[in-house]
Amino acid sequence: MKILPPRRSRKRQIALSLLVAASATLALSGCTSSVSLEAAPDANNPLCAEITVRLPQQLGGVNKRVTDAQATGAWGEPAAIIVRCGLPEVDASTLKCVTVENVDWLVDPSKAPNYRFITFGRNPATEVIVNSKRVAGVDVLTDLALPVQNIPANRTCTAVG
Repeated sequence: MKILPPRRSRKRQIALSLLVAASATLALSGCTSSVSLEAAPDANNPLCAEITVRLPQQLGGVNKRVTDAQATGAWGEPAAIIVRCGLPEVDASTLKCVTVENVDWLVDPSKAPNYRFITFGRNPATEVIVNSKRVAGVDVLTDLALPVQNIPANRTCTAVG
């Protein structure tokens, strides 16, 4: 007579599967830490929430990460792209202004290869910092156009020039 090991109950198998899945999730989430950022002065503006909830999971070919500040986003390990909403509106500047997908951006190259882009004529303003050695700024701005358009434009680059 052959002695077989005791059969596991269906409930026990499900519980064991859930335990293994939970352990794997915890192990994977421990690999990537959150990105520490400073919230912009008007980050609690409801219009910023309209942008934040629409930020893509992948941007410029890199994956989104968790941030620790309201109305922010970060992509890449280490972060190659940073987004912050809630800055004061910019309605005059000597910086070059470009339009990407109907959104006007001021371009600040002063810390190249990290380029700073800030929306022009939108209140509140949204800032994007891109490491141009890792991702293309125009691709990032193109992918962010739809979320950013949730803040209406009250001025355009061409109206100033």
